[in-house]
Amino acid sequence: MNIKDKEKLPKFGNLDQLHHLFTSDQIYKDRKSCLEREVYESKVIYSIEEAIEKSNLKDGMTISFHHHFRDGDFVLNDVMNVIAKKGIKNLTLAASSLLSVHSPLIEHIKNGVVTRIETSGMRGDLAEAVSRGLLDIPVIFRSHGGRAYAIKNGDIKIDVAFLGAPSCDSFGNANGYSRDHDNGVICGSLGYAKTDAQYANCVIILTDNLVPFPNLPAGIFQSDVNYVVKVDAIGDPNGIMSGATRFTKNPKELLIAETTAEVIEASGVFKDGFSLQMGSGGASLATARFLREKMIKKNIKANFALGGVTGVMVKLHEEGLIKKILDVQSFDLEAAQSLKNNRFHQQISAYYYASPNNPGTAVNQLDVVILSALEVDVDFNVNVLTGSDGVIRGAIGGHQDTAAGASVSIIVCPLTRGRIASIVDRVNTIVTPGKSVDVVVTDQGIAINPERKDLIEKLSKTDLYLTTIEKLRDKAMSLVGKGRAIEYTDKVVGVVTYRDGSVIDLIYQIKEDLDES
Repeated sequence: MNIKDKEKLPKFGNLDQLHHLFTSDQIYKDRKSCLEREVYESKVIYSIEEAIEKSNLKDGMTISFHHHFRDGDFVLNDVMNVIAKKGIKNLTLAASSLLSVHSPLIEHIKNGVVTRIETSGMRGDLAEAVSRGLLDIPVIFRSHGGRAYAIKNGDIKIDVAFLGAPSCDSFGNANGYSRDHDNGVICGSLGYAKTDAQYANCVIILTDNLVPFPNLPAGIFQSDVNYVVKVDAIGDPNGIMSGATRFTKNPKELLIAETTAEVIEASGVFKDGFSLQMGSGGASLATARFLREKMIKKNIKANFALGGVTGVMVKLHEEGLIKKILDVQSFDLEAAQSLKNNRFHQQISAYYYASPNNPGTAVNQLDVVILSALEVDVDFNVNVLTGSDGVIRGAIGGHQDTAAGASVSIIVCPLTRGRIASIVDRVNTIVTPGKSVDVVVTDQGIAINPERKDLIEKLSKTDLYLTTIEKLRDKAMSLVGKGRAIEYTDKVVGVVTYRDGSVIDLIYQIKEDLDES
């Protein structure tokens, strides 16, 4: 097109004036600037203190951490110690979960550094202290899907995310393993951290393993990262991988596992291409073993496995019985190594995994999920958060997310644990509403939610022992008696939310603590 053909040019103004602006000197300068590549300095800094200063963290802001390092985590405690020394106060701590290793938070709460907590769960001394009324403002408990939902819609506004990574390059491409070095810490999937990195205002990666650019594949990409801090250590490998999974020889758990596999086989979802998720407890892992035998016998392969992934699931994948694995959290070293080595073992974010406002959320594609419980009541409500003494001892995790999404949700638990009944009139804390629970499998029988008439019909045609939830409750009471009622004060120490953010229960301070103080 001829430059003088003004009719074909965009109407930017007077063409003669426009031409006058671009003198030969200006054109030379613009051309020179275009030829000079835009050079970015490395994002690496060498102290947590400098990272905090650059992040502009101030009183009253919200900070987040992930829990993929579990009880081997160094990052949260190290960062909080520096924040405390800098005199920053009144922070909201929005960690994906808190564990026993995070007990130093007690002093930071007492000193006013942290005044609010939002998390999936907590354990150890911190949980005990919170149950005793440590915080003036109740802890908000969210499921993994609910947390991702709250972060995306702005209910949780993260100002600074501090995310530990076993490998990272100088621009922020981070992962839970390294292809360049086989030594050091490994945690596998960074599924919870991925959501924080995407939505936080400032993202700081802490790593003890700087690798050459580009660190690929990456769980977190450089486009979501502001700073990279090189530290001496981010965690203890023994704490990261120990205690996450356990294999059982308990006859009671083995019986529950074998029964659960038979329930799945008879449920109607056990067919070629089905999908599943199971936890890391003894009965769940044993169920995988019994289910494997049935899959081989009937030549059935699962299309995918989802959620927190264990070495048991990896073995089924490597045997060709599970085609693909979608991993939001790697529970053991075998799972972490598989993520590194197996092409069809992929890490996913918590939002992809379980957010209720994501129409393609993975939990909605599940055929069957196997979940544990501390207690179940006669309305099929499940508690996995507070113990029989009312003390916080666990986490919501993905419990309510997967129960809501799966076609068949199965709760596995013994009828009694020692002198404590697992089937009760009313659970201490509702975590997963009974409407989402389809089957409860115990060592003393199977109860099916009356709403699932299709499952009642199918399982009635088997030799499985079906009973009612009320009869299981009665049997438990006859064995251990009715426990002493927990006495509470009127102070709320925890707010339990459903995955959409609505409140489904409250946790109160236990009254006996006042007598001890």
